[in-house]
Amino acid sequence: MSGLPRRLAAPEPGWVAEADVVVVGSGIAGLTIALRAANSLAEFGGRVLLVTKDVLAAGSTQWAQGGIAAALGPEDSPAEHERDTLLAGDGLCDPDAVRLLVHEGPAAVRRLIAGGAVFDLAADGELALGREGGHRRDRIAHAGGDATGAEIQRALVDAVRADSRIEVIEHALGLDLLLGADGGVAGLTLHVMGEGQRDGVGAVHAPIVVLATGGLGQVYEATTNPLVSTGDGTAMALRAGAVVRDLEFVQFHPTVLWLGPGAAGQQPLISEAVRGEGAVLVDAKGQPFMAGEHELGDLAPRSVVAKAILRRMNATGVPHVWLDARGLGAQTWEARFPTILAKCREHGIDPVTDLIPVVPACHYASGGVRTDLAGRSTVPGLYACGEAACSGVHGANRLASNSLLEGLVFAERIAEDLERTFRTGRPARREPIKDRREPGVIAGSVRREIQQLMSAGAGVLRNDRGLRETESALIFLGRSHPGEPCVESWETTNLLTVARFLVAAAAERAETRGSHWREDYPDRDDAEWLGHLDCRLTDEGVSMVHTAGHLGVPSALLSAELGEAGLPVAEVLDIVSRALAEDLAPGRADVTSTATVPAEQRSTADVVARADGVVAGLSVARAVFETVTRGAALVDLLAKDGERVRRGDVLMSVSGRTVDLLVAERTALNFLCHLSGIATATRAWADALAGTRARVRDTRKTTPGLRALEKYAVRAGGGVNHRLSLWDEALIKDNHVIAAGGIVEAFEAVRSRYPDLPVEVEVDSLTQLQAVLEAGAELVLLDNFTPDQMRKAVALNNGRARLEASGGLTFADAAAVAATGVDYISVGALTHSAPILDIALDLREESS
Repeated sequence: MSGLPRRLAAPEPGWVAEADVVVVGSGIAGLTIALRAANSLAEFGGRVLLVTKDVLAAGSTQWAQGGIAAALGPEDSPAEHERDTLLAGDGLCDPDAVRLLVHEGPAAVRRLIAGGAVFDLAADGELALGREGGHRRDRIAHAGGDATGAEIQRALVDAVRADSRIEVIEHALGLDLLLGADGGVAGLTLHVMGEGQRDGVGAVHAPIVVLATGGLGQVYEATTNPLVSTGDGTAMALRAGAVVRDLEFVQFHPTVLWLGPGAAGQQPLISEAVRGEGAVLVDAKGQPFMAGEHELGDLAPRSVVAKAILRRMNATGVPHVWLDARGLGAQTWEARFPTILAKCREHGIDPVTDLIPVVPACHYASGGVRTDLAGRSTVPGLYACGEAACSGVHGANRLASNSLLEGLVFAERIAEDLERTFRTGRPARREPIKDRREPGVIAGSVRREIQQLMSAGAGVLRNDRGLRETESALIFLGRSHPGEPCVESWETTNLLTVARFLVAAAAERAETRGSHWREDYPDRDDAEWLGHLDCRLTDEGVSMVHTAGHLGVPSALLSAELGEAGLPVAEVLDIVSRALAEDLAPGRADVTSTATVPAEQRSTADVVARADGVVAGLSVARAVFETVTRGAALVDLLAKDGERVRRGDVLMSVSGRTVDLLVAERTALNFLCHLSGIATATRAWADALAGTRARVRDTRKTTPGLRALEKYAVRAGGGVNHRLSLWDEALIKDNHVIAAGGIVEAFEAVRSRYPDLPVEVEVDSLTQLQAVLEAGAELVLLDNFTPDQMRKAVALNNGRARLEASGGLTFADAAAVAATGVDYISVGALTHSAPILDIALDLREESS
């Protein structure tokens, strides 16, 4: 036996309820899901039940001080937010999840504000934005100075209480998921702590359950998490057979108010927004110590700061360090951080005049129930969101204030997925099967012992011996202290369950990465550990599988270059990864270079143009070299994308291990030659159209997987882009016209369904052109018109719409077509058949 029950021992349900969707938890994630689902499922008669362990206003969201991060400022961008998130995540973020977060985040925050949340404003009436650790821009929106979570919770709770379509059960502890014959969700059991029609243990039958139960902070002695954070959702999912991921990555907030030796339970947090306003960390001698630790100093990512504090504590023998925030002044403290100021004064410290004693404490679990981009877990019908989930956004270390945004964005995505599910047919209810899982419960009296074991052996600083001893002690507790069914024992059993999985994963990961710090393996090891640990609970205990991860973190310089080019960092890295995989496989090497080049030989290579043309893709080539060398290459760009180059020009130089340069050579040149060829062809068209109103435009005729890069190359060459995909702009073609019953009917159908999207209409005659112009078309594609027909079309249009010429156009036609007065000339050949620009890599002779 594993010492972990497969289900909680509990009385048989004394009452039964039904719902279509059950949301467990009432933080930002749970409340948002309930509100959005109630609205989107109303037309299907969907019933939403919200279950919460305490009152609606309890939970971790209300304790969030700093704010919510999103690219809301005029100088900020999703690309920059993406870069900062990837850097903080230390190589384990899911690029797709991060991309969704940063691009959908700003609109989600604005919807939150429109729904009643009141955020602090600057003197100009715009959102007041602050900065926290790991952020290179001011992008933290806050409310009430340092009471952001409380304000968000208030607004959402008010909205839920005002929505009669949402049924709420408070003081209800979720116990276990009910399962159907296919292993999917059939509902859950819960214990209601109160009196009335629903009290004691009951069951809710539902085809969909969403876990938004928060974190597991109470598994440690000292934590910023409230008492309700006992890992209930994660433990419930494990007992149902769900996969959990990355539980070893527990973030310890670096600046928690030190309350003296032996202090336990929920500890007051000193938000890093205080450091964002200018506070600095100092040691017992009053010396600042973060300047040499990281480029961002006191605003480095949390894992970096927490480790630096512990090193300084160990070196000085003092049980804490100090935060010097006296320079903020009384006015800033009272206006920006009233909650923290009051809490410090409550403990006899006045931050206006005193140093604040701080120490790292458990704050946030980056891991949790593994979900996809729609919030779905590995158990059919089970979703997870917020801190209970592992969406892939945080990787090995959460970027400050991304947690509220994650809860908000992925809650909306879950609600959208539920709407899609109901729109295709109401999900069938599963009949709960007889539960044959082994029941059990751990005595509530061992809760403090679990917390002490975890703090001593699996805290900020970890090693193999401490983790193995902790694991053995936890197993012993589970086997030797059976308990009786009650709230305290159920919570303790959940804590023991998540503790066992956390310790097992921490012992398995033999490296230091993000918030996981192994003193016996002090370095990050991408060769062995660039991936995830996926865990399940079986009859034998913890089952663990290694799952491949994503590419390492790009340099800040590469991220900036890609951001300026309008290229999504994560997508470029994914494209580069797949390209390199064509040459190399795990455990395989470049046999020729390995045989001919000494392993430690270093060289400098020049990337040289072999023909005249226009260069594009230099940042993509940098990404290849950074990926192969794991960031060790020194790359010097000597040209810029979009510049004309001559035969013999050196475009970039690269220094690193010779073997690595040769491994990267072909992939880097493939991208560079191809993209520069597109840019060169586009520039030729642009030059031919100079002096006319016409602009050369590309199409969707692109190489599969390379559309974003090829369209960027068109822009570098002086062209403009047609739509990127099928969702960002509508193009009505002949088959749509046939299906809709007419060209005007097709146009009006698209405009009605998607009023905010651009709509282009393809016409093949002047009659069709007249019809769509009268219907209000603003962009028309003239398909296979002759130059004479184009001139007539321009005259008929009389400036009402923009006109695009398309169909069989060659470079020889450029001048004649442009002279007709059309606005765009569509050239599919730019991306699907442009010749490459010959570029080579030459090793310098001084290799040694």
